[in-house]
Amino acid sequence: MIQKRSRYNVCVVGAGAVGIEILRVLKQRRFPIDKLTVLARSARTVEVDGETYQVRPVSPEAFKDQHIVLFAGTEGEKGAAVIYAKEAIRQGAVCIDNGADFRMDPGVPLVVPEVNPEDVKRHQGLIANPNCSTIQMVAALAPVHKKYGIRRIIVSTYQAASGAGSKAVSALAAEISAAVRKEKMPPPEALPQQIAFNVFPHIGPFQEMGYTSEEWKMVKETRKILHDENIQVTATAVRVPVSDAHSESVYVETKQPASIEEIKQLWKNSPGILLIEEPDYPMPIRAAHRDEVFVGRVRPDPSVKGAFCCWIVSDNLRKGAALNAVQIAELLI
Repeated sequence: MIQKRSRYNVCVVGAGAVGIEILRVLKQRRFPIDKLTVLARSARTVEVDGETYQVRPVSPEAFKDQHIVLFAGTEGEKGAAVIYAKEAIRQGAVCIDNGADFRMDPGVPLVVPEVNPEDVKRHQGLIANPNCSTIQMVAALAPVHKKYGIRRIIVSTYQAASGAGSKAVSALAAEISAAVRKEKMPPPEALPQQIAFNVFPHIGPFQEMGYTSEEWKMVKETRKILHDENIQVTATAVRVPVSDAHSESVYVETKQPASIEEIKQLWKNSPGILLIEEPDYPMPIRAAHRDEVFVGRVRPDPSVKGAFCCWIVSDNLRKGAALNAVQIAELLI
């Protein structure tokens, strides 16, 4: 942990979509900040909810006297933490990294505060923020696993454009505009395919057995966070024409039988989870800009005893990135 004090020097590295959301969450949750530093590749100013922040170029010297460093990270790319985390730690900071570079390092805790807060105590200066899709799924399923045990998970994700960054959101808007105006569709640049009026099962590079990196993240990270290498996880990651908030269709087989009402009661009593019951159901348009993980469409598998299906929705930039990172920082202090 870090030395207790009334206020902390906090550094945010990255001023893209996740970095801006981290700044927003820090202010909304009134994190006890003494001095706030914002770093990025180049100097500039950014405005968040009417407040202007001065962004300085990132350098090793910028980490002097920092207590907590939040690396915004970029999925699918080597993040700034690869270059600068070691130096920040050497100068006395604790680093929280939203990128994928250190998540499966056995010496780095991978933390969802509602699920495995005790793992924060094992850090050696660096804590990893899980993948956005993994966070919302394990937040919902951890109470089930703790009480009944989970044998198998089959998940299909329906991931918003913002998961690929602000350029992907701009591409979605540009493609929709072109289609409505009946203009020539701009070539895909931020994403591998046209996203407007389309879905495609391709998030991250393809890897072993035909699965993408995003799909393997859900397999490996789920096991690490839940401390159970025997959970069978099969994932399909799909990009959909939604701006914010990821959705997931999840099938679960439990080790011990549980009724749907017992499962629902677990979620009603779980922090950070909001159960939406029929005839209503969670949707990205309602989950966007919210902190909760929404769960609905809960129903039993009629052919397999001890199995159920559910629909999980959460804002990928909030709980899936910025909020989870700030909650880790709150655990530290």
